[in-house]
Amino acid sequence: MLRFPCHIRNNQRLHLLRRLSLFSSNSAFMVSKHLLKTSPSSFTLLPLTLSPKHLSTPSKRLIPCLSSKPIYKNRSLSLRSNGFSSLTYLNVSAPAPAPVYSEDLEERPLDLHSLEILKHKLKKLGIDISECVPGHENRLMCPSCNGGDSEEISLSIFISQDGCSASWLCFRAKCGWKGYTKAFADGKSSFESFSRINKVKVKRQVTVESLQLEPLCNQLISYFAERMISAETLKRNAVMQKRTCNEIAIAFTYWRKKDLVNCKYRDIDKKFWQEKDTETIFYGLNDIDDASDIIIVEGEMDKLAMEEAGFRNCVSVPDGAPPSVSQKEVPAEEQDTKYQYLWNCKEYLNKASRIILATDGDLPGQALAEELARRLGRERCWRVRWPKKNDVDYFKDANEVLMYLGPSVLKDVIEDAELYPIRGLFNFRDFFDEIDKYYHRTLGYEFGVSTGWRALDDLYNVVPGELTIVTGVPNSGKSEWIDSLLCNLNQSVGWKFALCSMENKVRDHARKLLEKYVRRPFFEASYGSSVERMSVEELEEGKKWLSETFYLIRCENDSLPSIKWVLDLARAAVLRHGVRGLVIDPYNELDHQRPVNQTETEYVSQMLTMIKRFAQHHSCHVWFVAHPRQLHHWIGAPPNLYDISGSAHFINKCDNGIVVHRNRDPEAGPVDQVQVCVRKVRNKVVGTIGDAFLSYDRVTGVYMDIDEPQKKR
Repeated sequence: MLRFPCHIRNNQRLHLLRRLSLFSSNSAFMVSKHLLKTSPSSFTLLPLTLSPKHLSTPSKRLIPCLSSKPIYKNRSLSLRSNGFSSLTYLNVSAPAPAPVYSEDLEERPLDLHSLEILKHKLKKLGIDISECVPGHENRLMCPSCNGGDSEEISLSIFISQDGCSASWLCFRAKCGWKGYTKAFADGKSSFESFSRINKVKVKRQVTVESLQLEPLCNQLISYFAERMISAETLKRNAVMQKRTCNEIAIAFTYWRKKDLVNCKYRDIDKKFWQEKDTETIFYGLNDIDDASDIIIVEGEMDKLAMEEAGFRNCVSVPDGAPPSVSQKEVPAEEQDTKYQYLWNCKEYLNKASRIILATDGDLPGQALAEELARRLGRERCWRVRWPKKNDVDYFKDANEVLMYLGPSVLKDVIEDAELYPIRGLFNFRDFFDEIDKYYHRTLGYEFGVSTGWRALDDLYNVVPGELTIVTGVPNSGKSEWIDSLLCNLNQSVGWKFALCSMENKVRDHARKLLEKYVRRPFFEASYGSSVERMSVEELEEGKKWLSETFYLIRCENDSLPSIKWVLDLARAAVLRHGVRGLVIDPYNELDHQRPVNQTETEYVSQMLTMIKRFAQHHSCHVWFVAHPRQLHHWIGAPPNLYDISGSAHFINKCDNGIVVHRNRDPEAGPVDQVQVCVRKVRNKVVGTIGDAFLSYDRVTGVYMDIDEPQKKR
């Protein structure tokens, strides 16, 4: 039976209320409100934690209005629920104002049928809610991690007041198992009731006496001494102990000014727990009052270790680290429950100009550092790098460094803290390793890859991650020259390529590539002159080469592909097949829809930026073919890059600009001679501006140096 304090038990109106509660929920609710309105001497109902056998009685939650002067000093009432969980209630004064109904906490009666279904579902997941109380947070052993080595009761589960839904989360950093389920698909329960109930919780006031804390015994002092923590440091930080039956737990006391706010316990098996319903703040908060430099660590032992190294301006987070960095935006202050201690201590943190994040070196520790930096501001955060333990492992935290390397090394680690990285903001020292490799030419392709033509070696070499714009008047051999270049690169360094060639049918493009590879014509036709066509065996060998070297990007319907669509598929080809080059041929075959308020120049600039970022990020060279605009009064000279249709950004943004031009006048020279005009080279290490002349074999489509004789493969 539920029992009330004596001053409430003797109240005759309360006896009437209890008798009437045996009726329906509606009648009980009406009588309760009537009594509350007409009572000349108001009283306050304590919030009660009901055991499952009482859950069939629906009720309206009352929010007690508490006075500042308690009747009973140092005394509280605890109601237990089947031995599972307990709540310590606030002292009550009399007389007190009448209870007030909270509009935020409208609750539905408990649905026992739904609760049974929910219980059955959760049991299949290993969660037994037989002893859990709806409408409150409950703690259980996590079936996913079994509490780890310390068998910590780490699973927090909340069952809605009506018993129709449940949500749970394991607070162990290495587990983090969470979930949500309903008894029925159309259930109306949500997380909202949980968040609303948390908002109205009143924080407990605790004292050393009420928690029955006492000074550390010699056994625990010796334990700390083994971890290089002195008795003086323990005393200054008010580290105490608490006896429970025949066991002793270490008590880390959390203070703000002279007030004890919270207490965290640790037993000999490294099992942690805290006082319930207390405010969460940093451990060692008083040590950072008015500090311009602050060190944040992940555990109380690390805070004490920092003091042994000479750093008192250090605090520890109270709740450990998350399993990973959240992908969501940082929530508002009132919703940031996991990191509420930051908001509770913001007046201390706002004074700091430098915050050193010395969290653990494991993945949860690094995730904690990132979550702290997101909230504190990366621009004023620094981070530490823990020293190596051996060739593979690193020391995990401050206390481990103190124990094995001593306070001087720990001090050096903190003093050598580096700026916390901000995405997009770097220092040259961040790239010193890459610069050294570049100097010693160990990165590969520092001078680019030769095109395979001696005439071009001094003018143009292919560098991974660059963009080359290729242009020329129609029928000048731009696409054929690129195909021949790809064959040379594959033969010399084994590169693979993705081809987005909208002007070619697949079979025609395959024929051109096979003729360059086999160096024989595909058909017996007039263009082949007297050269024998490739044999079936050569065709089969060439088909195998095609399938191993090239990957096609083609739009399978009648719509035009966008540049984003092309780059997305090229990215997949890089990751799946390891391609090192991408050909987009030509520009005018892409879909160039743009907003009405965007000019073509702005669009081209944005498009080329996307292509360059793709090339740099994936170390993939991109050849982009763009036709020149209609040339009026053209007299046969090669066009320039500024003649490209659309925008001058084609030459402004590319790394290399090439014009392929074929002689059409027999009186001006051989008609099989092709002029390759290198009009822009951004990197002087790999080339320069100039012209090269190549010979074009019309039978096989192969480009050769002019002095190079026709040769078979």
